[in-house]
Amino acid sequence: MKGAAATVLIALVALSSIGPEQAVAQSSSPAVARLSLAGPAKRYCSGIWVSERDRQEALYNSVLLGDALVEDYEDGNLAFYIDDSRRIVTATRDGVSASARHFGDQGCVILRPETDKPIFTPREVVSGLPNAESMPWPMGDQLPDSPLPADVNEALLDQAANTFFSNDLDRRAAFIVVHRGRIIKEEYGSGAHADMQLESWSMGKSMTATFIGRLIQMGHLELWQPAPLPEWQYVPDDPRAEIRIADLLRMSSGLRFSGGGSTREQMAASYIPGEPDHGLGYSAPIDVFQFSVSRDAEHPPNTVGRYRNSDPWTLGYIVRRTVENELGEEYLTWPQREVFDKIGIRRFVAETDIYGNFILTGYNYGTARHWARLGQLYLQRGMWDGERLLPEEFVDFVQTPAPGWDEPIYGGQFWLNTADESGRGRRVPSLPTDAYNAAGAGDQYTYVIPSRDLVIIVMSHRGGGNMAPDRRTREHEALGLAVKAVDPGWNWR
Repeated sequence: MKGAAATVLIALVALSSIGPEQAVAQSSSPAVARLSLAGPAKRYCSGIWVSERDRQEALYNSVLLGDALVEDYEDGNLAFYIDDSRRIVTATRDGVSASARHFGDQGCVILRPETDKPIFTPREVVSGLPNAESMPWPMGDQLPDSPLPADVNEALLDQAANTFFSNDLDRRAAFIVVHRGRIIKEEYGSGAHADMQLESWSMGKSMTATFIGRLIQMGHLELWQPAPLPEWQYVPDDPRAEIRIADLLRMSSGLRFSGGGSTREQMAASYIPGEPDHGLGYSAPIDVFQFSVSRDAEHPPNTVGRYRNSDPWTLGYIVRRTVENELGEEYLTWPQREVFDKIGIRRFVAETDIYGNFILTGYNYGTARHWARLGQLYLQRGMWDGERLLPEEFVDFVQTPAPGWDEPIYGGQFWLNTADESGRGRRVPSLPTDAYNAAGAGDQYTYVIPSRDLVIIVMSHRGGGNMAPDRRTREHEALGLAVKAVDPGWNWR
């Protein structure tokens, strides 16, 4: 690892390894314990000042993930201190603490232990659109008061929503069904509402892809070009110079980056031996872009597909370099001008690392309607109100199976529902095989179903210590019912 990110991380971990957040860090190193506290502090900060949720509800539904953290908190071993004047949340355990601070439109940022300031200048992000209440959906929030079309089964939509929200332990937040561009069902739970910025987690990866697609449409990038990064292109015989933007979109860069499914040998080669690189950006105040691009090549590009944050973080770095160096524009406000305002999104909170890089692999917040708008953009094949925002080739690419993956389940920062020749293998058995989706931890999904002219949004709080074991079964049932509401011949059972 090179540069400032390495300096910060070395100081933090001091040759130790990071323990899992759900357990008490047993190391004598305060740096290790601090890293295990940073995620909860950040999530609580965002729950309070980004989502503006009830503090106790946010704590139990989105901060204390798993029985161990709940037990720690209720036993008094884990505590949170909230500084409302400076908008800082500090998590403490055994005399060690970690903090996150709210910086307006950049949301909450994990702080270095020695300062409450970031290494970037926060920017106000202002939409150029009029008030949403003054415009009809989808550019605004006015919904038609006319009855649903006769070919839409309202009773099945009600049954779908009732199924989705039927168990409080599922911690469901939002359910939206859009058919032929019209919202035909919308309900909220767990204290959420239409204007709440909801934890979206890895659905943000698909937002990063959208930024790339927008820059391709604007003529600043090409899908199949080698990634335009000096760290890779200007080093003689660097195998990473062969990594294309398409390979990064496919999560098939081949970078050495440990995560789920890594072997013992691969874990030993992590930046912190034995601990996954994949989650480091959620707990350490580092430059996530430099961390990703500094990792060496493990596999040839487009040969091995793996779910790794290195690839969307590298794409994010490409976006930032392109916006700042080629367009000469302000990076933190560019998405609002060139993507969000184009499709009716007035506020989307893309949180950053301490260097001002959009993380967009987990720390991002949007309303359910905002995600519905994004799904509609893809359903409309990149067109919006007569303007082409994404190339058609790009829309086709993101829903095409990546060849490096063992199974045809991943496209270009979107998950697929592809079946094999026998019709088996769908990830979501209650949805048609042409469905593809953005996906985030804790059941956050934006489903695009071209064959039924449908977009379906399901959002949930990531969960505390007591989750219903059949949570996903009810979700799939609700999705199938929503499809059947517009296609009476649909049968998934």
